[in-house]
Amino acid sequence: MPLVVLCGRPGSGKSRRAAELQAALGGPERQAHVVAEAEGGRSALRAEVERRLSRRDVVIVDAGNELRSIRYELYCAARQAGTARCLLHCAGGPGGPDEPPFEAPDPQNRWDRPLFTVHGEEPLPLDAIRAALFDSAPPPPHRATRTQPLQSSSFLHQLDRVTQEVLAAVMDAQRSGVQPGEMVRVPGVTEGLVLSRPVSMAELSRLRRQFISYTKMQPRDENLPQLAGMFLQYLSRSIQ
Repeated sequence: MPLVVLCGRPGSGKSRRAAELQAALGGPERQAHVVAEAEGGRSALRAEVERRLSRRDVVIVDAGNELRSIRYELYCAARQAGTARCLLHCAGGPGGPDEPPFEAPDPQNRWDRPLFTVHGEEPLPLDAIRAALFDSAPPPPHRATRTQPLQSSSFLHQLDRVTQEVLAAVMDAQRSGVQPGEMVRVPGVTEGLVLSRPVSMAELSRLRRQFISYTKMQPRDENLPQLAGMFLQYLSRSIQ
């Protein structure tokens, strides 16, 4: 379940490097998954990473990860999962006044190491990356990376209510004859859900429990209006 976190400015070649890593680290004995930034922002990205970390594969995060706090969250996710990780900094990029602020990684920070930096067309240090991921023992979880109790009972109540409403809408749509490939709508939510196949209540309930456990780790009041949309995006990625 090793984790490779990419960081860098826009235009620094992160997606190209993620594709190189996927080809180099995947194989018959393991798959390499690329998790890219998408709608839902930081919480959705972390939830997708944690979902993938439950499998015995390589997870490559193709995102800017500009802030130290974002990289720290991913460090905590890897440590909680008990898996090795490394950070690949894609240096350079054209820069510009409208791009987000970038906090360069510092190997003095435990969440920024082991750190590998590549410039331009410089080849990836694949041997060193493989050693960091496959030949080193991951640090054990500690209290700082274990799931902390949720402080806000109102957040938990909202999370429970919203996810129940989404599940009810999905089941009602299926009972009403919605076919695979058609859009399922939830009242009051911009996002929709296109099911590729019929989904049972048991599977939806399992995914709901997973989403709740991930979201409870980072309860933020500013996420309340987006909870239904975030859950729909999570279902869309989880139901293959």
